[in-house]
Amino acid sequence: MSLIFNRTITSKLKIAFSAALLFGQGIAMAQTNQYEGTGNLKYVDPIIGNVGQLLEPTRPTVQLPNQMIRMFAQRPDYMSDQISSFPLNVVSHRMGQVFSIKPTVKDIEASDWNKKMTYDHDLEINRPWYYTTWLIDEEIKVEFTPGKKTGIFKFEYPENSEKGLLLGVYNGGEHEYKSISKREISGIETYNGNIKVYMYGAFNTDVVLGGLKDGKAIVANSVDEKDLKAWVRFPKNAPKNIEFKYAISYVSAEQAKKNFDNELKNSTFEQQVKKGEEAWSKVINQIKTVGGTEAQKRSFYTALYRCYERMIDITEDGQYYSGYDKQVHKTTRPFYVDDWSWDTYLAHHPLRTILNPEQEGDMMNSYVNMYTQSGWVPTFPLLFGDNPCMNGFHSSITFLDAYRKGIKSFDVNKAYEGMLKNANEATMLPWKNGPKGELEDFYYEKGYFPSLKKDEKETVTNVHSWEKRQAVAVTLGHSYDDWAVAQMAKELGKDQDYTKFIARSSNYKNLWDSKTQMFLPKDKDGNWVDIDPKFDGGMGGRDYYDENNGWTYLWQVQQDVKGLIGLFGGAKSFENKLDQLYREPLGRSKYENWAKFPDATGMVGQFSMGNEPSFHIPYLFNYTASPWKTQKRIRFLLDTWFKDNVFGIPGDEDGGGMTAFVVFSSMGFYPVTPGIPVYTIGSPVFQNVTIELSNGKKFQLIANNCSVVNKYIQSAKFNGQVLNTPWFTHEQLVAGGKLELEMGAKPNKTWGVSK
Repeated sequence: MSLIFNRTITSKLKIAFSAALLFGQGIAMAQTNQYEGTGNLKYVDPIIGNVGQLLEPTRPTVQLPNQMIRMFAQRPDYMSDQISSFPLNVVSHRMGQVFSIKPTVKDIEASDWNKKMTYDHDLEINRPWYYTTWLIDEEIKVEFTPGKKTGIFKFEYPENSEKGLLLGVYNGGEHEYKSISKREISGIETYNGNIKVYMYGAFNTDVVLGGLKDGKAIVANSVDEKDLKAWVRFPKNAPKNIEFKYAISYVSAEQAKKNFDNELKNSTFEQQVKKGEEAWSKVINQIKTVGGTEAQKRSFYTALYRCYERMIDITEDGQYYSGYDKQVHKTTRPFYVDDWSWDTYLAHHPLRTILNPEQEGDMMNSYVNMYTQSGWVPTFPLLFGDNPCMNGFHSSITFLDAYRKGIKSFDVNKAYEGMLKNANEATMLPWKNGPKGELEDFYYEKGYFPSLKKDEKETVTNVHSWEKRQAVAVTLGHSYDDWAVAQMAKELGKDQDYTKFIARSSNYKNLWDSKTQMFLPKDKDGNWVDIDPKFDGGMGGRDYYDENNGWTYLWQVQQDVKGLIGLFGGAKSFENKLDQLYREPLGRSKYENWAKFPDATGMVGQFSMGNEPSFHIPYLFNYTASPWKTQKRIRFLLDTWFKDNVFGIPGDEDGGGMTAFVVFSSMGFYPVTPGIPVYTIGSPVFQNVTIELSNGKKFQLIANNCSVVNKYIQSAKFNGQVLNTPWFTHEQLVAGGKLELEMGAKPNKTWGVSK
């Protein structure tokens, strides 16, 4: 705890020290809190998790909640002391940027577009709505604040220096920078091969736009060389502080200018900073907490901040560009993109059904529009269209979950049509889009996705060469997806569809091996493929599983936990296997295990906290005679793997996918089965959690005597009535329910025991 506390203090001192140096106003208390924000905003620290365990770190994203413009200084992770560039926009959470910008104090002909800029971590401030850093070699202070479709950079140059900006692009294809007037420029960059992204920008001083050709600076009204090296030079009498306001559009150059006028024409940098703080204050302070440690609050509220990185609204003046039919559409509702449903269906979308059901409805409406425009419901919808990643059609689960929680502001029948088409006609192959083939027909007939025999060469050309068949993971994932189709069919009175898909939802049982008590692969002849479920299957176990081994996929039956318990022969055997999960050794060195399973981080025995399929597993003890074990495990996992420092995320956070688990679990409850509007109770880290609901009511969870030690539930009440089960409904929550727990240091082994 002392280390965590010191990290908190260090962060506050860093802000104070940075303010003193960067603003030149001495060490003043006002500067200490200048960018702290109101209420719980002071606990948000975007650098938490900026060094990944093995794979991707979090990014200190600066943006407005769920809005298009996102910016973070380009560097490998927080360990680096160099910045390669500043993007005007991060188009996708992890799939590309547009329009790079770098300040320079050298003459343009002597400038190096590839040179990285050195900075000092302690002279950097990262807030969700404001960023500043000090470039040591150039002695330039950089500031940034975002709008919805706009941003503002400020550059403070040293006295008597050259003043310029180096402009570039991140993508190949058509690109251009163009001078419009003495103070205005425009730009075009081609993203993902064929999407034109338009930029309009204005300076607070006269500028000269030019390019570098054959090592010589050329002045031109338009710079569109193949290897673009554009620059902006400021006159000798330019102010020390250069301000660059800009807007981005996916629709047109004219719309970029309109976006600028709508947001920035009459707004200053300071006003935009204030607007950003207010926008973040609204969403962060929607959940109020009492109690918990400073470290727990920092981890919790930073996790909540990450849940607003995506999806993003790309509508512009009642229109949007769609990558699903390559057209511009008129609309009266927001159109959202940038979602990874394999990650987000578990906790991220369910969290939004509580915090902002209207927005979740708009997102579901966006999915429906994507289906009508492209012919398929997407899996990873990005700006350019569906990015075929991972496996499964988990958007079907998200549709069902929203519908059953009363969110019906989308064309439900059209959504069901898309769910049905995906289930009947789309390829189930991982990392592939398009119509079904022979493996899908096999699945429909035999009830499982066939695996290759060991060392058998692939016979189906459409199988991804790296991602393989993932035969067990695909069977389990589509069993859940088919369950969602069946349940939606039931809701809509489509009895024949219900009968068909509820049967298919039990396909997971076809890969159950009662001898090993594992889900194991079968070949096309129905024979078991003899494997070590801990380690076989190539990189990430992808021949059979996906990013994780058989111990993780043992529990991927959220839609039918009772059926899974039945396969184990009863709740006691199920509980024993859960216990074993956390104690089962790797069977090899850590470095050997991680060389093959780099996604399986945050290990506790064979449990992998660092990957999404594990999120619900610690809550499965609530289906046994020992709910206290859920309370024990959740607290241990939160305290062990989600620290409030740069290493504080155990795996790929995926823009809210993982941190939604932290938000739910820290509050004390979790949606084990999205699609069933019920929550199960864990162990809250706070004494009081209050959620301001959009219907004007409040949900309150009180944990009397809650502390780091007092993590076990002794008794419970809901709305004053004794509660002896670790479950409550979404309906109870949104009605403004009050869950009251009595906490203690030792488990009450009789409370909440499932009957």
